[in-house]
Amino acid sequence: MPLDPASPPTVVPVGPVRFGNHLPLSLIAGPCALESRAHALEVAAALKEMTAPLGLGLVFKSSFDKANRTSAGSARGLGLREALPIFAEIRDGLGLPVLTDVHEADQCAAAAEAVDVLQIPAFLCRQTDLLLAAAATGRAVNVKKGQFLAPWDMAHVAAKVTGAGNPNVIVTERGASFGYNTLVSDLRALPIMARVTGGAPVVFDATHSVQQPGGQGATSGGQREFVPVLARAAVAVGVAGVFIETHPDPDRAPSDGPNMVPLSAMPDLLATLVAFDRLAKDRPMADPTRP
Repeated sequence: MPLDPASPPTVVPVGPVRFGNHLPLSLIAGPCALESRAHALEVAAALKEMTAPLGLGLVFKSSFDKANRTSAGSARGLGLREALPIFAEIRDGLGLPVLTDVHEADQCAAAAEAVDVLQIPAFLCRQTDLLLAAAATGRAVNVKKGQFLAPWDMAHVAAKVTGAGNPNVIVTERGASFGYNTLVSDLRALPIMARVTGGAPVVFDATHSVQQPGGQGATSGGQREFVPVLARAAVAVGVAGVFIETHPDPDRAPSDGPNMVPLSAMPDLLATLVAFDRLAKDRPMADPTRP
């Protein structure tokens, strides 16, 4: 059953992947920050290999610049110029759609040359010029709901993109501010965002939802052990996709290590989420006797 049966099904195409609240689950995954060409290709290839047998649509995600960091001394990333050839290689060489964040309006057109989805960070979700610039590229636009917004406020955010002539908008839930250094995920937000946006695909960000902003003083903390808990709960509601940051060695990652899922733990988690998705959307389980 779709998140909002009253709204007509909306499908956002991202390369061969289709995002829709009534469609089988899709995945946005990758390391938080782009560290190197070799590292990005390693993670992308591993994710492709583990999602293929599950029939799980995959969009590779990584950030060329971590512009929103707790302290000025935190690592930022490779930068746009160095990142674009890497994104293009993943898209063209591995055949995977690619998503990355943009932080300024003048980054959108350049990023759109190499990626399939432009993501608007949560803290920037109301920046009109950024949203309009992203929409103008014609690429799909994934907007993360700000931690400071109610879910129904996303109606106006999504309308900025669609009103600019781009119907391909996705909205992502990543928790709401709850006191200091804490986020809380209100799962009512998932069907509410689907309803107020007229059926836009809703994605649940399972890793940033366990983040503890500024929780380690100069850096953010996180509780990665709760990623599977929240991901299962959100998929049971019936979302279009899940967003999961992953890394071969999260404890050594330059950004968001405490909330990233170890790459080795992803196959079991994804298999569980696919099973939950079939139940939530009343789809038959796969027949293991058939190829």
